[in-house]
Amino acid sequence: MRLKFKQLLHNGVSAKLFDRLLKQRCLLCTTDEGGEFGLCDACYKDLPWHTAPQCPQCGLSSNGLVCGSCLHSPPDFDATHSLFTYDFPLDVMMQRYKYGSMLNLGHIFGKMLSNKTNLANVDLVIAMPMHPARLKERGFNQALEIAKIITNNNPEKLDYLSVQRQKLTPPQANLPLKERVRNIKGAFTASNHLNGKRIAIIDDVMTTGASLNELAKTLKQAGASHVECWVVARTLPK
Repeated sequence: MRLKFKQLLHNGVSAKLFDRLLKQRCLLCTTDEGGEFGLCDACYKDLPWHTAPQCPQCGLSSNGLVCGSCLHSPPDFDATHSLFTYDFPLDVMMQRYKYGSMLNLGHIFGKMLSNKTNLANVDLVIAMPMHPARLKERGFNQALEIAKIITNNNPEKLDYLSVQRQKLTPPQANLPLKERVRNIKGAFTASNHLNGKRIAIIDDVMTTGASLNELAKTLKQAGASHVECWVVARTLPK
C-alpha cells in the first residue's frame, strides 16, 4: 500500500495529502484525526474524567477529605488514583480492550495513567495478577500491559514475580457486591519479602475495591509499608 502512495506522490499528489491518508482517525468519532492518544481533541475532552472532589484513599466522591467509610473501616491500601469514572464512552473502550482484542487501547491507557501518577513516589509497580487458567483463556493480562507502558522508562520497577493469584475465582463483575469480598479472600500469595517497599497496584477498573484491597492486604503482610491503587477507571455509585 505504501508503494502505491509513493507512486501517487510521483504522479503529483501533494505531500500534505499523503500525510492525511496515513494519519489515524479518532478512535471514537472516526471523523477527525486522532492526536497523541488516538482521539481528536473534542472526544478527548469529553471523556468522563474523574476530576470531582474525592476521597484520597478510596477515590469515591467526597469533599476531598478521607470519607467516613474509610475512617470507619480503613482499607488496606493507602491511596487511589483514577483517571476516569466508569461511564460512557470509557466503559465501551474498556470492554473492547479486554474482550475485543484492541490491545492498542492498553498502550493509550498506560500513557494516560503515566501523566496522572508519579513513578518516583513508589519503589515497585505490581499489576493485578491473573490466575494462569484465566490468563490462558484471555491471552493477556490487561493490567500488566498497562503497567508495562507506565514503567517503560524504568523497567526495573515492574515486579511481576513477587505476587501470584493462587485461587481461581469467578469474575468479580458477575457477583453481587456483597459477595465480592468473600469471593476474593485468600486469592493472592506473595513469594518475596517486600519489607519497607512503597508499591503501586495497577488495575483497569475499580468497582468495590475488593480485589485491590485483598491484594494490598497480601502486600502489607509481605512487608510493604505503603500501597496505592492506580486505576484507569473508578466505578461510582449511581
